[in-house]
Amino acid sequence: MNRLPLFSALLLLSACQGQGGDGDLAVALIGNAGDLNDSGLRLSYPASQVYAASHQGLVRFDANGQLVPGVAERWIVTDDGLSYIFRIREFDLHNGKRLTAKLVQQSLQRTLDRLSGTSLGLDLAPVRDIRAMTGRVIEIRLDTPMPGMLQLLAQPELGLAMPGLAVGPMVEKDRGGTKVLSALPPEQRGLPQQPDWDAGVRRLVISTVSARHAVKGFSDADFQLVLGGRLSTLPLIDLGPLSRGTIRVDSPLGLFGLDVVNAKGFLASPNNREALAMALDRAKLIAPFNISGWPPTNQLVAPRLASGDVARPERWADMDFTARQAEAARRIARWKAKNRGDLTLSVVLPAGPGSDTLFQGLAQQYAAVGIKLVRAKQGAAGDLQLRDRVARFAGKRWFLDQFNCRVSRSLCSPDADALVAKASKTADPHAYDADIAQATQLLTDLNGYIPIGAPVRWSLVRAGVEGFSDSAMAMHPLFPLSRAPI
Repeated sequence: MNRLPLFSALLLLSACQGQGGDGDLAVALIGNAGDLNDSGLRLSYPASQVYAASHQGLVRFDANGQLVPGVAERWIVTDDGLSYIFRIREFDLHNGKRLTAKLVQQSLQRTLDRLSGTSLGLDLAPVRDIRAMTGRVIEIRLDTPMPGMLQLLAQPELGLAMPGLAVGPMVEKDRGGTKVLSALPPEQRGLPQQPDWDAGVRRLVISTVSARHAVKGFSDADFQLVLGGRLSTLPLIDLGPLSRGTIRVDSPLGLFGLDVVNAKGFLASPNNREALAMALDRAKLIAPFNISGWPPTNQLVAPRLASGDVARPERWADMDFTARQAEAARRIARWKAKNRGDLTLSVVLPAGPGSDTLFQGLAQQYAAVGIKLVRAKQGAAGDLQLRDRVARFAGKRWFLDQFNCRVSRSLCSPDADALVAKASKTADPHAYDADIAQATQLLTDLNGYIPIGAPVRWSLVRAGVEGFSDSAMAMHPLFPLSRAPI
């Protein structure tokens, strides 16, 4: 496979219309059959993309992954970071009822209540109160400052849910197993009327297909855009069949590593679990994928996280890889001698040629320290399981929330959870940092998660497609693709 620089196009060639009608943009979202019909709070990737396009929140993401107004036309954040005040756009809903701060407050509060017990609910734990201050002004008060609050408010789950009422910026219709998304007129989105606003605006025809079918459909000009690719399917985009388009690869903040899900036998000991992390040459694991600039890490919290403090050094900084590998082999040999047997572990990986390549690398590296790694069948339980998730906001607490005992399938720490909960309710930034640092150390010492590096996401973009941009958070919203005025 040719080398894929992050956030760069490999090929820029001719555009074509795809499978939609004249002017329609045919978009493939990688997923499973039926994903577009998901409902509730736990949405698949395809369903979340469509929901975000048709149920905007106070704010939303633009094509560049930057925050822009949604139903809120503007906002301010108080100096202490504890209050977010939004002014709601003035427009009527389809039933003639005026959109008010009270309606927005009620929708957000219902969603917040339903999110209890989810990782997103944990992310939103600092929210103390949501209240309508006037007819068009809403305030969200926090217990602790949270720079990532606006990023959370732009998540699909925080889109306004008002049954039978569209808040846009798009409306969806079913069409033979696909979804057709059309932009609402500006005046139905709280904007001034604009003559000929729809000149050049296009509908989006959304399909959900497997990665293999998405790549073939793109090559055959059935799709002009493919979104939602992962490392497990990256080899499918080898340049051979893709002579008409552009490949984009993102490496966003997030978690990509192995959860310990069966803490028995060898894996019952934190020191033994640490040996699994010490034994990995992460850059070598990803080298077969030819991804330029991919950041490996052996830390639970991404070291490149922009948090205003000095980046935490990688673990075992005083040991080179040869020394770490030797120490891992020593611990494994000691366990095998004590237990008078070989050591075999199983790992659960998603289907796909990328997972096949990753497994081969893991098996080779673990064999070098005395572990036989086998791949568990799909649906079966394993000792280890891949975790592959993009961060919702650029904050250390997001990483810790993923390992909360209420939501995590891997080993967890009630003491770490208590520290994070305490941090979420303090207005003292020094106390917050201390609690987060202590919780991070507890989870690091637990060694219930074996970090590998950043997640990988890929897209295929036909030349001439407007409204798609590279994104450090792998955010690629659908509405900008319509070319509707904002």
